[in-house]
Amino acid sequence: MHSHNSKKALFLDRDGVINHDPGDYTKSLAEFVLLPTILQKMKLWFDEGYLLFVITNQGGLAKQLYSENEVMAMHQFVNGECIFREFHITEFFYCPHHEAYSGRCFCRKPGSLMIEKALHRYQLNSANCLMIGDRQRDIDCANAAGVDGVLIETNSEILTPEEWRKMKLSI
Repeated sequence: MHSHNSKKALFLDRDGVINHDPGDYTKSLAEFVLLPTILQKMKLWFDEGYLLFVITNQGGLAKQLYSENEVMAMHQFVNGECIFREFHITEFFYCPHHEAYSGRCFCRKPGSLMIEKALHRYQLNSANCLMIGDRQRDIDCANAAGVDGVLIETNSEILTPEEWRKMKLSI
C-alpha cells in the first residue's frame, strides 16, 4: 500500500451494525430496520473524510433464502437514506457464499478478500482504516487485511470518530 496515501475508510458490517439483526437472516426490505443512530453516526465519519464501505456475509443467498435483488434493494434503501442526509456509502461488498452450500471461499468473513478489494480498488492505506463489526469474524477479517477492528454488541451503537480517537489514545 502507498504509505503517503491519506485517504481514510470506515468498514461496517451490515446485520447487527447498520440494521437490526433479528437473530437469523434479514431476508427482505420489509424486514430491514435501520438501527436508531446509525445514519447520524455514519455521517459523522463521512464528514471527517472517511469513505464508507459495507462488508457483509450474505450466506442466505447460497441457502436460497432470498435473492440478490433483495440484497440490492436493502443496499439501495440504505444508500438512499444516506444520500437524503447528504452523504453516501462508497461501495457495498457482500459474500454470497456459505461453506455448507457453496464450499469455502476467500471472501466470506473471516476471510479478508472483501476488505482487500476495497483497499486496492480505492488505493487505501490500511493504517488509515477501521472496521466496526458485531462478531469476532468481522474483526478477524479486518486484522487479516491490516485494518484495526472494533467489536460492538449486536444491535448497539457504533463509535463516533471522537470515541475511536479516545480509544486509540488509551490503548
